[in-house]
Amino acid sequence: MNARPSWDEYFLKMARVIASRSTCLRRHVGALLVRDRRVLATGYNGPPAGLPHCEEVGCRRAELEVASGTGWELCRGLHGEQNAIIQGALHGVSVRGATLYCTTQPCVICAKMLINAGVKRIVYEGEYADELSLEMLQQAGVELARFASADSQSEGEAAG
Repeated sequence: MNARPSWDEYFLKMARVIASRSTCLRRHVGALLVRDRRVLATGYNGPPAGLPHCEEVGCRRAELEVASGTGWELCRGLHGEQNAIIQGALHGVSVRGATLYCTTQPCVICAKMLINAGVKRIVYEGEYADELSLEMLQQAGVELARFASADSQSEGEAAG
């Protein structure tokens, strides 16, 4: 008999499925915002709606050999966390007080957006080398939890 997943595991499994929609050539990230165990909005990394995907036009950051965690302004895409916040805004859904479930630790840009959107908790799987992000989230009182399961380790390695 299979054990019933915890809520964190349940929503992180959803984040992994959401990440599978990403068209980024470097990293697939999925995010969802949840409040009261209800999904408010989802997002994955990729270019703005209606624009060509990186799979079609290539990755400028890869062409320029830009290191991971730098040169975001050169990227055509938005991060999964950004797209989840935007989806909530487009549909008139407040994400204040929500928990973000994400396949990767948010970068500092996403951290600032999540703080201002009123997100209170972040559960993530994969680490991301961005100490300023963690520092700012801690200063803002956002609860952070890194979740690691056997599923997330094997699937996260395949996606990233």
